Amino acid sequence: MKLNKKIAYVGCLGMIGIITTEFGIIGILPQIAVYYGITIDKAAYLLSAFALVIALTGPFMTLLLSGFDRKKIMLVTIFIFFFSTIVSAFSPPFWLLMIVRMLPAFLQPVYIATAIAAAVASGKKSQENQLMGIVLGGIALAMVTTVPFATYLASIFSWQVSFYIQTIVSALALVAIFKTMPSGDIPEKKSYGSQIRILKDSPFLLSTAMNFFMIASWFSTYSYFADYLVKTRKLDMATISYMLLLFGVVGVFSNWLAGKMLTKSITKTVAFFLSGTIIIPVILVYSGDSIWTTVIVIIIWGFFYAPCFLNASAYMISAAPKSLEFANSLATSFGNLGVFLGTAAGGWIISHSAINNIPWAGMVFGILALLMVVWRSVLEKKNKKVILIDTIN
Repeated sequence: MKLNKKIAYVGCLGMIGIITTEFGIIGILPQIAVYYGITIDKAAYLLSAFALVIALTGPFMTLLLSGFDRKKIMLVTIFIFFFSTIVSAFSPPFWLLMIVRMLPAFLQPVYIATAIAAAVASGKKSQENQLMGIVLGGIALAMVTTVPFATYLASIFSWQVSFYIQTIVSALALVAIFKTMPSGDIPEKKSYGSQIRILKDSPFLLSTAMNFFMIASWFSTYSYFADYLVKTRKLDMATISYMLLLFGVVGVFSNWLAGKMLTKSITKTVAFFLSGTIIIPVILVYSGDSIWTTVIVIIIWGFFYAPCFLNASAYMISAAPKSLEFANSLATSFGNLGVFLGTAAGGWIISHSAINNIPWAGMVFGILALLMVVWRSVLEKKNKKVILIDTIN
């Protein structure tokens, strides 16, 4: 195994720890709501507040820490995740649970940007998307391993067990980073102005808007995955853990496939997987509620959903190749702003209507995301024509 892949796989393990902590809460939201005597949309604040902190602080934290040793940044970040999950496992008062859940969110985008940059920097230019895919593959792997496993154990014992699993994963990531990542890997610190300049670039802004709407689309329903399947498909928590496992297994394959497709065409790959934001709501609402129909729906859902974070990062970086870490932090921040919006929109629909209507919110956001892709493509073609004319003249 080459050094660059070792670094990418260590970054991937850290991603598994991060995603297990952020999204592992989804499978146990109904149990938390019952334990604390609150509604499901209020329990979802544990997810949306986490995402909102990332959205509001991510780019600033990444800029602030951009000149620090990458190994130290990754170790400190995972340690805070480790501490957060230990406290959460003791089922503190809901307000305290909210606070300790929000603490690691301040450094999450810094970790993702740093891990991706470390992996990409140690490889060839042609390997960028592949190495980035390995790191972000931790998202899909968490969905197929730790998230469903934690949900399954929580269905047998208690919701607190889910946090024990998160603690173990974070501990393993700490050891791997400490033993494998090279010390003294300090990137050349770029001026804030040179990085912020990309915010004036129209294609990058459209890419950011696409990321925001795409993630909002997926999470308007996915945030309530467990509760949605309980109330619309009449599944028990143990069965839901199997559905999460299936969701993740399919996601590992589609994440790998997306990594291959991105090397050929980033725009076409993004548009293809975005089509799922229109397809999934239709089949969720109009398919039957038999177990085999549900299995098919979960397979299709997991296939289209899984590469969303990889596609978002690749799409945004393609519009700002000289500001890799800052572009990645913005991808993470606006993606999590999308998580916040999607979760809030789904919660609003649940409190004012019925949970079976939340997929339609996903379709609306998905259409907006597709429009951003079309808009950027048209703009870039127009810019190429202008450059060609100027060259001829």
